[in-house]
Amino acid sequence: MAAPTSTVDLSAALISAPVPIGHWLAILPVAHCITLGAVLLMLRGYPRLQAWLAIPGLAALALIDAALLAKVAAEGPLTMVMGRWLPPFGIAFTVDLFGALMAFTAALAALAGGIYALADIGESGRRYGFFPLLMLLMAGVTGAFLTGDIFNLYVWFEVLLISSFGLIILGSEREQIDGALKYAVLNLIATTLFLVGVGILYAAFGTLNMADIAARARDLRGTAPLMTLASLFLLAFGMKAAAFPVNFWLPAAYHTPRITVSALFAGLLTKVGIYALIRVMVMLLPVERQELSLVIALAAAATILVGALGALAENDIRRLLGYVVISGIGNMLAGVALGGLGGISGAVFYALHSMVLMTALYLAAGEIARRGGGFSLSALGGLYRQSGGFTALSLVLFLAACGLPPFSGFWPKVILVKASLDLGAWWLAASILVGGFLTTIAFGRLFLFAYWRPAPMALTPIVLMSSGARWRTGLPLAALTALVVGFGILPEQLLALSQSAAAGLADPQAYLHSVFPEGGAP
Repeated sequence: MAAPTSTVDLSAALISAPVPIGHWLAILPVAHCITLGAVLLMLRGYPRLQAWLAIPGLAALALIDAALLAKVAAEGPLTMVMGRWLPPFGIAFTVDLFGALMAFTAALAALAGGIYALADIGESGRRYGFFPLLMLLMAGVTGAFLTGDIFNLYVWFEVLLISSFGLIILGSEREQIDGALKYAVLNLIATTLFLVGVGILYAAFGTLNMADIAARARDLRGTAPLMTLASLFLLAFGMKAAAFPVNFWLPAAYHTPRITVSALFAGLLTKVGIYALIRVMVMLLPVERQELSLVIALAAAATILVGALGALAENDIRRLLGYVVISGIGNMLAGVALGGLGGISGAVFYALHSMVLMTALYLAAGEIARRGGGFSLSALGGLYRQSGGFTALSLVLFLAACGLPPFSGFWPKVILVKASLDLGAWWLAASILVGGFLTTIAFGRLFLFAYWRPAPMALTPIVLMSSGARWRTGLPLAALTALVVGFGILPEQLLALSQSAAAGLADPQAYLHSVFPEGGAP
């Protein structure tokens, strides 16, 4: 007698249709970074070959992210689920316009930093793993921007933290170890708070998929501790972004590593914290964001002013720029506090501008040290006489950091000030304007001391790189400066993308439909 047979219907749990080829773009940037990082690690005994592979690899990452951005801008959010499991059971990569914009801009900043590293990072630094660690860092940063699962957002934070620990101590100097300790302790505390928040969220929602959480939040608002969750996430991401009052670790750490590493950290790492804050507070917990808006606004104003005043007080250019990073984080927090299309689009625009600008400013600081002999303002002078072109390029970056027209920093501040005044938050608008004024004084002081006044008689420039390597420092610096000028003179396209990204966060129906195309979360 034949044994009875039965057919198991897996359509309720597994994706049966073939995955469209374009959806593989959602995971290709992360897979590319991890694969290339592994190859570079195996070639650690060949430092020159590492560079020849890493730079084309970073350029390929930028092209992949550009293709992903173009697809998302044209067709809307796209989702790729691991193992063919239907969401929310499978780990999802869900890419909307906000994530795609951040990933592409991060890739451009990393490419510029990688080219600069050809001159700044010597053979010893390459043997100790600069390029593999850089690719691992980009895997973590890109994964955080593209994931659709909040636990995996935590995982990608851990990936970028592990690689950043290796990069910050590259050289093993006493100052670097001290800075790394402060950086590690505060970031590990923030990561622990984030993980606690994820645990509470999973207990309340029974899911970790962001689209599923956004769909369920309205029904669970009366029973789940959503305000506790929002407060935990705000504190955790605020620490990672270096917002007041947990900002003190950044200027104590970012001035210690090689200038290329500082540039990458300033351009990328704090923006991952801001990205996570916007994603969670605006898309997943919008009601709680509204209730915490005054707290966020007060923290934003304090962050702006503390950063600007700290920049005024500093004599070391690297520490000065660290405070400028903090002040910029305050402007992005102001957008989160304001909410609405104006506030969120201003925060998105400012984040994209800051990723490019802060990377360029730190690279310019490295060039100042090479030409002037160090990073101390009191010992610098006469850079204008050495190179009028470099002086003009630096002035463009300084004006952009101050938020002055016609450069990229002007437009997001206009958007944020207008959004503040529209809501009657005149004091927040005043904080943004006063912070810009104080930053202008700080950069004016830097320009007068380092460029305009005569060089000290005892000046002995430090030769950080050979004359034949000047294109490796000049090319990325000029390219980033061109982006700063282009964003300022022709802001319409970036503004439209920022507004579309903000609209997608405020009304995530397209995001939810990408994850649950049948019409709703289970």
